[in-house]
Amino acid sequence: MCLDCSTKSKEFCLHAQVPVVRVMPNTCATVGAGCAVFSRGKNVTNEQCDIVKALFESVGICKEVPESQINAYCGLTGSGPAYIYTIIEALSDGGVKMGIDRGSATRFAAQLVSGAAKMVLDTGRHPASLRDDVCSPGGTTITAVHELEKGNLRSTLMSAVEAAANKANQQGK
Repeated sequence: MCLDCSTKSKEFCLHAQVPVVRVMPNTCATVGAGCAVFSRGKNVTNEQCDIVKALFESVGICKEVPESQINAYCGLTGSGPAYIYTIIEALSDGGVKMGIDRGSATRFAAQLVSGAAKMVLDTGRHPASLRDDVCSPGGTTITAVHELEKGNLRSTLMSAVEAAANKANQQGK
C-alpha cells in the first residue's frame, strides 16, 4: 500500500508481468469498520481482484475504482477519520461546556456519530432527509443546524476533502 505510487510506476519498476494493485484503506479497518478502494494494474486478473476485495471487505467496505479516483478517496475516507475525530472532540467539548463530564460527553458524542452513520447506511436515505426528520419547526435542532451553517461546517469539510485529495495528487508527482 503506497499512496503516491501508481500501478503503472510500480509495474515499470518491477520489470515483469507482476500483478500490481493500488489500495487506499483507512485506519478504521483496525476495528473492522474500514473503507478501502483499490485499482488494478494491467496484469491483475478478475480472480485476483476478487481476493483483494474479499480481504478488505473482511475489515469494512471495499470498492474497485479507476486509479484516477484513488486520491479523491484518500481525501474522503483516508483522511476522513481525522475529520470525524475532530467533530467528536468538538461535540464532547460542547457537552463539557454544558456540564456533562468528559468521559460521558466523549462516549455519547462517539455513539451519536456511530448511530447517525448506521442510519445512513442501513436506511439508504440521504443525510439531508434524515436531518430533516430531527429538525422540528422552531426547535432546538434547527436552531443548532443554523449555527453550523453560519460557521460553514459543510463548506469547511468539503474543503478539507479537496485539500487532502490535492495534497495526495501533489505527492504522486
